[in-house]
Order: sequence, then C-alpha cells, then structure tokens
Amino acid sequence: MEKKTATVSKNANVEQKASPVGSVFASIVIPVALIASVLIYMFVLGAPSNFEGGDPNNHPLPGNYLGIVYKGGWVVPVLLGLNLMVLIFAIERALTIGKAKGTKSVAAFVRTISAKLNQRDVNGAIAACDAQKGSVANVVKAGLLKYKEMQNEPELLKAEKVASIQKEIEESTALELPMLEKNLVVISTIASISTLVGLIGTVLGMIKAFAALAQGGAPDAVGLANGISEALINTALGITGSAIAIVAYNYFTSKIDELTYSIDEAWFQHCIYVLFSARDSSCKTTNCLVNPLTRKNA
Repeated sequence: MEKKTATVSKNANVEQKASPVGSVFASIVIPVALIASVLIYMFVLGAPSNFEGGDPNNHPLPGNYLGIVYKGGWVVPVLLGLNLMVLIFAIERALTIGKAKGTKSVAAFVRTISAKLNQRDVNGAIAACDAQKGSVANVVKAGLLKYKEMQNEPELLKAEKVASIQKEIEESTALELPMLEKNLVVISTIASISTLVGLIGTVLGMIKAFAALAQGGAPDAVGLANGISEALINTALGITGSAIAIVAYNYFTSKIDELTYSIDEAWFQHCIYVLFSARDSSCKTTNCLVNPLTRKNA
C-alpha cells in the first residue's frame, strides 16, 4: 500500500510538472507581440512627422530611418513582431534558467553538498538543497531522499541501491529539463522563418521595382527606388531577427547543458562516491567514483 501511494504521488508530481504554463505564456505573447508591432508600424514608424508634407504616402524626410523602415510595406510589422517575440522569450528563458541555478552559484552549492556528505550529514545536505532551490538542488535533493529510503532496505545489495538512486536522479532530471527547454522551440522556429519572411518582403519589393521598369516610356525612377528600398528593408529585418534568435537559442542551449553537467557533477561525481564509498575500505581507487555499479556489495 505504501509503494502504491508513493507511485500515485510521483504521478501527481509529473502532472504538476507538465502543466501548460509555458504554452499559455506563448499563446499570450505571440498575438500581443504581433498587435504591438502593428501599432508601432502604424503610429510610430508611420507618424506624419516622419514624412515630407506630413503625409505617409510621400517620401521619408532625409535621414529619418523610422519613415524609411515604414516604406518596407506590410511585411515590416510581421518582422517586427518576430523580433519582439525573440526578445520577450529570451528574457523569459534567461529569468527561468537563472532561477534554475538557485540562490548561489552551482559550484559553491556542490562544495557545500560535498562538505556535508563528507561529514555524513545527509539531513544537512537536504537542508542545503532547500536553501539553494532551483533545478540542480531539486535533483540532488531527490537523490538524497532516495538514499535515506535505501538505508531502510538492508536486504538490497549496494549496487542495487546505487541503481535505484541513479534511476531516481534520472527521473528527477527528466522532470526538470522540460521546464528549462520550454519555449526554446519558439526561438528556434523564429530563427528559421524570420529570414524566409524577410525574403517574402524582398521578393515583393523587387516585383514593385521591376514593375516600375516595365512601364512604357521612361522608367518610373521613384517607383524603382521605392521597390528596391522595400526589398532591402525587409531583408535587413529578417536577417536581424534570425541572427538574434540563433544566438539566443545557442546561448540558452549551452546554459541548459551546463546545468545538466552540474547535476551529473554534483551527484555522480560527489554524492555517490561519498555516500557509498567513504566507509568502504575496499574502495582504493577512483573506479568507485566513476562506475559504482560495477562493484559488489561486501
């Protein structure tokens, strides 16, 4: 009955971790960013003060870049929306990953845990996890709680205890990683489509430019210039959004990998060794640390 209750509790924890908070956030940010971009395009870039004679249909004032960007056409607010989404999701991921590290540096936390376990103070290590908070501390705490549970199972071999704790660590890590990676798919998607959307604007601008050349008699120099300008503006905005998204995605991916390595370092290279090898006189080499599952229970 106790095991069944524990299973139900873990399933409830999984459901809690899988809550669609990130999806709700994305579903709100995307339309809001697009609406904000349309408003910026209409009332900031398209302000009459940016154009000759106060008319957005005229040429932009010399050196007025807001009016120049406005002339990029209807693709501009879409590209502005994509750029705004990248900034919002990048800030959101930075805050989430920063919170996942905990209240102090991961290296200092690992040293604290190692010191506590060297003193065989498991409860103190758990208290340090509670004080640290964050994903790394949550995973380490799950392993320590499982270790305390394994202490009440004297009939199990040491290798079986280690395997059980390792499984608990892997499950806890699997629960934490989706929270860290959530919304990265939006950033990676923007990195792919921003350039394509800019290319659509480029093609539309070039169509206008060649249409100006195709007129009978003298080519329409103004129409030609406007078409080329629209093409280049959309190209620049599309490349900018894609570049920012790629940099953000790679940065956050590396930070998540760093956190995952910190979990491995904190547990498998410190906790397992101290908890299962410190009192084992047969552990004379670092093989106990690297692969404790290969050793037999004395």
